[in-house]
Amino acid sequence: MQRAYYSATQSEFLAADPNSILGSLTRSHPFSLEDLQRNAWISQIEILQSQLLTLPDSFVAFEYAIPRMGKRVDVVIIHSGVVFVLEFKAGEKKHTQHALVQALDYALDLKNFHEKSHNVPIVPMVIATESASVEMALGNYADNVCFPVKANKSNIAACILTISDKHHTRCTTPNDSRTHLERIGHGEPLKQVEQIDPVAWCNSIYKPTPTIIEAAQALYKGHSVKEISRSDSGAINLEKTSAAVSEIIEYSKKHSRKSICFITGVPGAGKTLAGLTLANERHNTDEGEHAVFLSGNGSLVEVLQEALARNEVDESKAIKSGITKKQALSKVKSFIQNIHHFRDDNLQSDIAPIEKVTIFDEAQRAWTAEQASSFMARKRALQTLQCLNLNFLLVSWIAIKIGRQSFA
Repeated sequence: MQRAYYSATQSEFLAADPNSILGSLTRSHPFSLEDLQRNAWISQIEILQSQLLTLPDSFVAFEYAIPRMGKRVDVVIIHSGVVFVLEFKAGEKKHTQHALVQALDYALDLKNFHEKSHNVPIVPMVIATESASVEMALGNYADNVCFPVKANKSNIAACILTISDKHHTRCTTPNDSRTHLERIGHGEPLKQVEQIDPVAWCNSIYKPTPTIIEAAQALYKGHSVKEISRSDSGAINLEKTSAAVSEIIEYSKKHSRKSICFITGVPGAGKTLAGLTLANERHNTDEGEHAVFLSGNGSLVEVLQEALARNEVDESKAIKSGITKKQALSKVKSFIQNIHHFRDDNLQSDIAPIEKVTIFDEAQRAWTAEQASSFMARKRALQTLQCLNLNFLLVSWIAIKIGRQSFA
């Protein structure tokens, strides 16, 4: 499976029949296709086949899935060493704040969790198709993500060319890919980047930046866990459980073994807290060690992420550091994730996940192979789980399963 519903070089895209492109998008869409979505794609194809005429050597990807985030970007354009993230608002005459935040959110998720985006400039763009032209307020944040750009259906290429020229002297060949970057607007200076291999970028794996991992660890350690799970009466057992599992992890690392642990207990015993603590503590980027807490309970994932993020925002107000909730949520996403997003992401790649420690909450709810096969055939158009390769978790040193009842 591809991360993008459709992707092509500029020349391939311009030469393609619009109906053929639409067919590729439709076939890749796993859900019931609404007329609104179909019409949106038709409009985007028409607009971009006109706009990309002046963007040679560019690359375009429609409906690009951000690894593990459960989100798809309308369109990604890679041009001259810069990644442009396009959010289309068909028929809109204004660039709403919600749309600008949405585009920026996509850009930040790519920066923080998409390996091939860690060191490249990323420019979020909102295309309000019927809007008037707006003067660009060029600038970028310290992490090489630019301020959101406002565009319309007629000036996408002009905006991209202006931004590319501001960012650097154009790259023409792989051997000439080093760039001279300028300070743009009133933002931070952009870092030097190399020309982007669009195929490698599209196939990039999920990998949080070391910075986001360190921030997540600091956030979790400073959080009052009362909002997450009871920890008073079971504090001793919780400490013993975490210590025992950590010993098994270290043993597995030392002897190149694979291990699986089952943690059981009555409701309120602290199982979830034990899993969260282990997921947070087992991040060691220097040794290539990553961990993730997975849950199929979407509400639980949202509650945990919200509780930690809200606490971080409240603390930042006290010290006047001004962190936003979206920034706090980005930190949390590195170690608390929806298991369905984890599954779907690994369907799109043959590369093993980076996590060496995987923690499954509410594991007693896990499906049998037959249930999983049936679901994937009905909902994801996969007739066999061979595509999924259930062995991908065996790359982990340890898989920790948490549940309320005993496991057979």
